[in-house]
Amino acid sequence: MRVIAGQARRINLKTIPGMDTRPTSDRIKETLFNMIYSYLTDICFLDLFAGSGQMGIEALSRGAKQAIFVESNKGAVSCIEQNLELTKLKDKSKVICQNVIPALMRLEGNYHFEYVFMDPPYHVFLEKQVLEYLKNSSLIDSDSVIIVEASLETKFDYLENLGFQIIKRKEYKTNMHLFLQMQ
Repeated sequence: MRVIAGQARRINLKTIPGMDTRPTSDRIKETLFNMIYSYLTDICFLDLFAGSGQMGIEALSRGAKQAIFVESNKGAVSCIEQNLELTKLKDKSKVICQNVIPALMRLEGNYHFEYVFMDPPYHVFLEKQVLEYLKNSSLIDSDSVIIVEASLETKFDYLENLGFQIIKRKEYKTNMHLFLQMQ
């Protein structure tokens, strides 16, 4: 796992051992960031269920002015901090070791995000809980893009009721990225 492009290009990132996290493959990460690359300059990026922090680090490396990482696993938080040191991107970041909903509440009123990326554990429906929170949050607005990484089987039939619309769907062999905006 490495940083694909930008100022930290080619730096290998650490990940925690075991199956507690599911790092996004370099190929899928490269595809995703090639789709959003031109929109990353000077934005704030929120990386939820951050794991090793690779998605927020990639955003910082490609020009985001700030990234906030939210992760509840203490081992993964240590890994994120090490990766930020390795890439020399620590001064543009904040790492929060907390469950996602309380962390979002903590960020409320202090941040606005142009991009929110979340890769929650599959088949637990945490993405729905996050979207239910974000629908009334000042952390995003109608221009913000929320990217959800999920299994291909994940149902999102509730999105319209929450006030979100799918603006793009990119499928891979076993998972997908769903790009959402508020209606």
